[in-house]
This record gives sequence, C-alpha cells and structure tokens, in this order.
Amino acid sequence: MTVADALTAIDAWPGRDRAVAVVDRGGTLASRGATEQRFALASVTKPLVAYAVLVAVEEGSLDLDAPTDPGTSVRHLLAHASGLAPDDETSIAPPASRRIYSNADFEVLGRTLQAATGLPIATYLREAVLDPLAMVNTALDGSPASGAVSTTVDLGRFAAELLESRLIDPATLADATSVQFPSLDGVLPGFGRQSPNDWGLGFEIRDEKHPHWTGARNSPRTFGHFGRTGTFLWVDPVAGVACVCVTDAGFGPWAQAAWPALSDSVLEAAAR
Repeated sequence: MTVADALTAIDAWPGRDRAVAVVDRGGTLASRGATEQRFALASVTKPLVAYAVLVAVEEGSLDLDAPTDPGTSVRHLLAHASGLAPDDETSIAPPASRRIYSNADFEVLGRTLQAATGLPIATYLREAVLDPLAMVNTALDGSPASGAVSTTVDLGRFAAELLESRLIDPATLADATSVQFPSLDGVLPGFGRQSPNDWGLGFEIRDEKHPHWTGARNSPRTFGHFGRTGTFLWVDPVAGVACVCVTDAGFGPWAQAAWPALSDSVLEAAAR
C-alpha cells in the first residue's frame, strides 16, 4: 500500500467535501480531495497564532515568561496552563495547577500580540507566518482561537515548516513542541480526561495519551491540533512525516474512529 492508497479512506467519510495531504521534509508525498478549497479551521487556528507568537518572541517583541496578569505569562496561555475557563476570561484555577483547554487563553494572546507588535493580529500573522510560507489562501478573519480559514495545500506548507523550521530557530520549535508545565492533568476535548494532559506552546503533544485522535503508530513525540470543524494537523518528527486534513463534516464519533485509522495507514505506508 502506498501513501496515496492510504488516503482513499477519506472517500467514505461523512460530509460533502474533504481533503487530506501527507508531507515530509522533501515536500508532498500524496494528497486527495478538494486540496485547493478553503475550509474553516476552527481550533487548528491556534497553532498558526502560536507560531506568530514564537516569531514575535524571537524578534524581541514578546517575552514568553513576561506576566500578562498576576501569576500568568504568555507561556501559560500558550500551554493552556493559565487557569482561565474554557470560554471566558474567568480564572477557575491557579496558574500551572491544571491543564484547562481554553479558547480564552488565545483571546488574551491575540490582544497581547497586538499590543506588543502594534499590528492587528491578522496582519501580523500574515506578515510573520503566512506570506513567508506562501500560504496565500489562508487568513484569520475572526477569533485567534478559531477564526482562520485555509486549504490543504497551505496547511501542508505549514506542516513542512514544523518538520524543518525556517521562520524560527530550531531550538525555539523544539521548546514549543516539548511538554510545558509537566504532569498537569486535564480533559482533552472529545477524548476525555488525560493524566497527564501534555501540551507544548500552542501544540498538543501525544505522549502516551489514550484514547487519542492520532494513531497507535504515531510516536509519543507527535504534536499538532484538531478542530471541531473536522480539521486536523499532526507532525511526527520521529517518522519525519506530517498529515493535514480539512472537512466540512464536524468533529464527532466518526472522527474518533476514522482519524486514528487513517494516521496508522499513512505511517505504515510512509515507512515502506
């Protein structure tokens, strides 16, 4: 079975339109579906915004550990360790005590980034990340937590950057894809309580989580994100392979079964 063969599994997925691509450090290995069509990314917006934050850190506009509120920093916000509630800016736990997946964290990050750079967040994201990666069909038009649209082609370019960074120092990417505030428990949306629920800086880290939206063949170092619109992006640095997917079918039980199966097939085929 080739990688292209593995991708035929998406033909049976729900919804009308979908697309998937697999890339390695040399480029696209295979793709299938409506690869040039724009889809809403939902929470796959977060890794894009996180990457813009990392660029701003390297430029000196932001400091990961500078306080944003008493006891809370940019690092806490990126790692879902701020203690903010999932969907509003109410503090419900001390910082670094629980992993609370929070859209509010990224709302605060968006304001923080805008204040630090003097640019609207959509503009800074465009100039710092999207234009340099030629992601011409990607845009942020709404919340920094969930408001981006993109194509499989563009997300594949971002995934290639995550396999071999050019926009930020490799050491910065290594930090961003390493566990921040280890041993924090929390709920991974759609997959229940995880102990620990490990995250990097804007990226969820697979580690030994079970159940999970990636496959059993994905290494513990796999990192990425998924969204409620049926989108996902994962990068497995051990395998040297990344997979991106966009759909018009919302996340649900179908994805809980289909995504790990696709991931395992892709990794099996890529290893041949």
